[in-house]
This record gives sequence, structure tokens and C-alpha cells, in this order.
Amino acid sequence: MHRMTSTQTRHARRAVLQAAVDAGARCHGADIDVDLFFRSDGEQHITWQARRTEALRLCAGCPVRAACEELALRDGDGRADRDDMVRGGRTGAGLAAARTAEAVRLAAAAEADRDTEGRQLDQLTMDLRAVATADTDRTVKGRRVPPAYVQEQQNVQVRALAGQIRTARRARAGWGVAA
Repeated sequence: MHRMTSTQTRHARRAVLQAAVDAGARCHGADIDVDLFFRSDGEQHITWQARRTEALRLCAGCPVRAACEELALRDGDGRADRDDMVRGGRTGAGLAAARTAEAVRLAAAAEADRDTEGRQLDQLTMDLRAVATADTDRTVKGRRVPPAYVQEQQNVQVRALAGQIRTARRARAGWGVAA
């Protein structure tokens, strides 16, 4: 897996970051429980400290740590007043501090993500509307094509476009395979 640098991640769009995390995150190995990265309700501080240290150690060697951190910052993960998570090699408080320090850059990155994903979603929606409302009265070489056949073909296209729209909406909301 190619390591992503902090500079690369800052200039990448959400979909690229999410794909990198989905493909190469160490925390998605078969023997790693993702609960390691989140403090349980009522968990004693000493127990959480040990798990947090282990989570930070795993993150330190992850090839996509920078991409995960950038997603966490863009998603608004972590709070300054709570020590309850690790993501992208930072604690929740560390993420909150970085988000405050980089607020202007993160706002621009989030806007660029929305713009790109929004345009894609708008185009897919327009394509769907055009296909769904197309006239079923067709002729080929002077012969009329049965409307039922044309409608069946339109339905196939509508289902495919609807699937693409669903995927685009999920990407825009930040729903990926990995967290």
C-alpha cells in the first residue's frame, strides 16, 4: 500500500481519502477489534489509557494514517473535553485542537468535497430525470418499436442511475466501508 503524506491528504478529495482508508487501514485487519479505538461508557481511565496507547501504536504504523486523520478532521471527530477515541493517530482532544488550528483550511476542503460530490449528484439526478421521462414511442428503420420493450430498457437505465445516485449520496455524507 502506498503511504499518503499529510500534504497529499490535504489536497485530496473525500472519495480519494475514503478509498485509501478502505483499502489500506491497519485497523481493518482480521485480528483487530475496532472497539479498541473507542472508549466504552463507564470504562475506567486506567483501562482506557492502556487501550488508547495500543490504538495509537497501531495508527503510528498505518500506511493511510494521514488520510484517516484528514477524514476525521473533515468529519469533526473528537472533542476537546472528552478523551474517548483515537482516529488517524490522534486522540479526540488532539483532533479537536488540530481542527481548531486548521479551521480555515478544513472549511475550504469540506466545501471542495461538497462541490465535487454535489455536481456529480446533480448530474446523475438530471440523467435519471431525462431517462425516466423519455418518450416510449420509438421507430427503428421505419418500424415501430413496442413501447413495452422501450419501457423495459428505460427501467434498466433508471435502476442503474438510481444505484449510482445512492452511492453518490452516501459518499457525500461520508459513509464509506471503513470508519
